[in-house]
Amino acid sequence: MPKVLVVDDDPSLLKALRIGLTARGDEVLTAHSGVDAVNQVALAGPDLVILDLGLPDVDGLEVCRRIREFSDVPIVVLSAYGDERRKVEALDSGADDFVTKPFGMAELEARLRVALRHAAARQGDGQEHATNLDVGDLHVDLVHHMATLSGTQLQLTAKEFELLAYLARHAGKVCTHHMILKEVWGPGYGAESNYVRVYTHRLRKKMGDEEGRLLKTVPGIGYQLVPDDHSLVSNE
Repeated sequence: MPKVLVVDDDPSLLKALRIGLTARGDEVLTAHSGVDAVNQVALAGPDLVILDLGLPDVDGLEVCRRIREFSDVPIVVLSAYGDERRKVEALDSGADDFVTKPFGMAELEARLRVALRHAAARQGDGQEHATNLDVGDLHVDLVHHMATLSGTQLQLTAKEFELLAYLARHAGKVCTHHMILKEVWGPGYGAESNYVRVYTHRLRKKMGDEEGRLLKTVPGIGYQLVPDDHSLVSNE
């Protein structure tokens, strides 16, 4: 019995989807806001998320991005706006599929089956994300967008946190400028390596790591987040 989280602030649509999904044997959870949706994905572990983009607190695209920081759960987006730009934005933000309102239940169910099959294939490959990351004394909470170093909370901007979270997910590995730009700033970026240098400098300053003992520089290539000084790369 798949567990499906439906995220929408329209009570009528929530009721209709609950009836339709329950009839096909799904366990249905509901959320009325973006914050609630992210929390439920982290705590309840649904098998699939149906996400409306027009939420009252957080834009649905941002909800997608936040969920993707710690979970590979399939996300099927619902939107009253079916223009190509909006679809591309949703898919680039981590959605698996896009359904335009109004929609038929048969079509939605078919798309959910496809999303679940793809998720099963990914699990077979062993792909899964943690919700908390620890690199030495650095702790990164991907659900609540918080990071602490030696027990002290770091005051980070959203983009600084995204950069730190990306490096923490790949701790010990060298992340190139291109990889960081693509994953943190988006697929439209690739040559703006100065962005990475500026934000890395800010991170080091806020972490008290100006000498680069935790956040290493690999000259001409990129950066590496390590828990200690065992890395062989330079910290210029």
